[in-house]
Amino acid sequence: MVPSRRAVLLGSAALAAGCSGGGAEGRELRLATGPQGGPYEVLGERFAAELRRTGLKVRVLRTAASVANLGMLADGRADLGLALADSAEDAVAVRRLPITALARMYMNYVHLVVLRDSPVVAAAGLAGRTVAIGAQGSGTAVTAERVLDVAKLARPVRRVRMELDASFAALRRGEIAGFFWSGGVPTPALEAFARAAPVRLIPLDGLVATLRRAFGPVYEVASVPAGSYRLGLPVSTIGTASYLVCRADLSRDLAFTTTETLFSRRDRLQAPNAPGGRLDKRYAIGTGSVPLHPGAARYYRSVYG
Repeated sequence: MVPSRRAVLLGSAALAAGCSGGGAEGRELRLATGPQGGPYEVLGERFAAELRRTGLKVRVLRTAASVANLGMLADGRADLGLALADSAEDAVAVRRLPITALARMYMNYVHLVVLRDSPVVAAAGLAGRTVAIGAQGSGTAVTAERVLDVAKLARPVRRVRMELDASFAALRRGEIAGFFWSGGVPTPALEAFARAAPVRLIPLDGLVATLRRAFGPVYEVASVPAGSYRLGLPVSTIGTASYLVCRADLSRDLAFTTTETLFSRRDRLQAPNAPGGRLDKRYAIGTGSVPLHPGAARYYRSVYG
């Protein structure tokens, strides 16, 4: 059950009493994003440029993405970051890392990609094969591991960790049967690959209920539209959101300014394409078990009245 806006904002206000208010004032904010050219790095560069327009100093850190970003926030190497919802909720609810959320950003779609002439037509067909699950430290790898675990395949899958570009090359050479990717639709790099090497996406929506029972409501059914990646029909898959997160001890004023900038400049950010995803204030506070930072909650209260 999704909590009401009032419940979320009141809960974050209560958290404020325990928030130290320390942080990055007097030095640059460090924004952890993702690999060079990837959607998190591109979005992060745009967001950093808008924050700089407010007078803040911001440095963009290229990383392996979600899991790496959460670790950097927890140990003080970063102040802000982008992360998939399932990775962020695991960091807070299971590993108890001192991380809070500023906003739920947009929807990511889990892509399980095979070549068009592959004999694999369902997740069960991966049994006994080699599959790339994403880069080390990425949120894609976390999601892919969970998908393969709940799929209960007849034989083990050999799981290898690869960046997206390496996955393209390995698939074309026949070294892997398929690869996982989590991103907006269409992901430009995957769209370009599909023009050179026709692909299919494996439907994964049948695993959503099992994932939700095991890990909570961070997963939902999502549909990749027909025409994406030259697909003839829509493909139902798994969706999970991206969060903008921060250190729990980031000052309330910085958290407020960051959140306000996110929405006042959203038309300039051009968040990754994602049918059904949206950078919207009512959508943004739905950050599950990752608490809203009190500074972000103050921004949303100012909007809601």
